[in-house]
Amino acid sequence: MTKPISLIINGLPVQAPQGATILEAAQGAGIFIPTLCHCPDISSAGVCRLCLVKIARKKKLHPACHTPVPEGMEVITDDPEITRVRQVTLELILTDHDFNCLFCPKSGTCRLQQLVNQVGFDEDRFARLKRVAKDLPVDTSNPFFDFNPNKCIQCGICVRTCDEIAGVNALDMAYRGYDLKVSTFGDKPLKESVCVSCGECVERCPTAALVRKRIEHPTREVRTICAYCGVGCGLYLGVRGDTVVKARGDPANPVSRGELCVRGRFGYRFIHSLSRLEGPLVRAYDRIERVDSSGGRGKDGEPVTRPLVKQEGRFVEISWDQAINYVASTLSHYKGDQFAAMSSAKCTNEENYLFQKFVRTVMGTNNIDHCARL
Repeated sequence: MTKPISLIINGLPVQAPQGATILEAAQGAGIFIPTLCHCPDISSAGVCRLCLVKIARKKKLHPACHTPVPEGMEVITDDPEITRVRQVTLELILTDHDFNCLFCPKSGTCRLQQLVNQVGFDEDRFARLKRVAKDLPVDTSNPFFDFNPNKCIQCGICVRTCDEIAGVNALDMAYRGYDLKVSTFGDKPLKESVCVSCGECVERCPTAALVRKRIEHPTREVRTICAYCGVGCGLYLGVRGDTVVKARGDPANPVSRGELCVRGRFGYRFIHSLSRLEGPLVRAYDRIERVDSSGGRGKDGEPVTRPLVKQEGRFVEISWDQAINYVASTLSHYKGDQFAAMSSAKCTNEENYLFQKFVRTVMGTNNIDHCARL
């Protein structure tokens, strides 16, 4: 185990691991340094310049997110000069930013809004700055989220996320000077780009430049596992009343480490679908004993909660025991190449292993397939 590095931050002794930056050392010690372009799970770019700090025996200010700490370093993270630099930086960002914060979907969770409150700004100085309001078209082509370039602060988090986490490179910085903006290849709408709609950029965007189309704030969260495939990605399902309104990744999950695909992040609406089957749908054409004669598919708009058998052109509800007995008795008549099986990607790896073992060992055939994609 490597020996930790000792340094001084604002006169306080701090311990940091080898290779840590000033920002990581300060955060580990509970010392606040503002930043807009930093995310812990992607590389640092140092473009927002809000994390500038003073280092003893150094003339210029240094970005805390990009500067590694050597043994014995002395750092000052807050004094009148640093505060003024941060305020001017924020004021310049605000002059080129959509100021309609009251109706902004990220009001209250916007990092830019939070830093304005924490760092502050000079009203007289800000009033003298010439505001250049952008009026760029909002990209609403993606079915799950929108991109509003008027609220973008060019932090580059979405670009680095798409490159380093998603590995898609659907976004990059385009044009120059005042025309600089985040863009797809050829400046096409997101739907026409190579974007896979994983939503990782949406989760990390510090402003409302990238937001979900439908925003509902949950009152509680339930920790669970994604049901779409056998990988086992961790989820937090946000619940409001009895309805799931949001899904986000579980950073503590060892499989996904907080990352999700488009299905895990946006595909939770099937949970409340009125046509969702909550029991197996058994297709049968033989008469089954003790079928509930009063049953039918049920009233229109009501979910099916019991197994169904197709009888005389309609589905009739039966009990679980009847369904299992019927399937077992039917399978006993088939062996070898008379039998084939199809597995589901929604089962776990362990369930799929047991399924193929049953097909090969009990049914005596290799006629088995699997829907590798949903």
